[in-house]
Amino acid sequence: MAVIEELIREEENGSLSFGNYELAAKTKKDGFLYMGDSYKIKTFNEITKLEKNGSFVYESVPGTVVHEFRANAERIEFTVEGNKDAQVTLELEPEQEYKIYINDVYVDKMKTNLGGKLILSAPLEETDKISVVIEKVDE
Repeated sequence: MAVIEELIREEENGSLSFGNYELAAKTKKDGFLYMGDSYKIKTFNEITKLEKNGSFVYESVPGTVVHEFRANAERIEFTVEGNKDAQVTLELEPEQEYKIYINDVYVDKMKTNLGGKLILSAPLEETDKISVVIEKVDE
């Protein structure tokens, strides 16, 4: 896997890939159209942030590359790549419980806060990339 030189792109399988943690200066791209929505990406070695129609979607500190990002109301899945451990924040449904899987292993259930933020640690220091699956827990 590699950084996304164009900062954001649609993959052949219909998923979204974005980010470039190798950049020394903050770089952004606005107005990327994907499935009828407008996306904005800001990325460099310190942070990667994705917005959809002006609303927060994804953020990592330090910066990362996200491959094959897919999201719907029930499930989010992607592979995240970086050269350091990262904190990943996603905006989901407020006060909702989700199951977290890292590299196909169930990690835990987490509940989003009032703003819908879910924060997880991406242990990238030794593996360079991990797969993440987040599934909504049925009430």
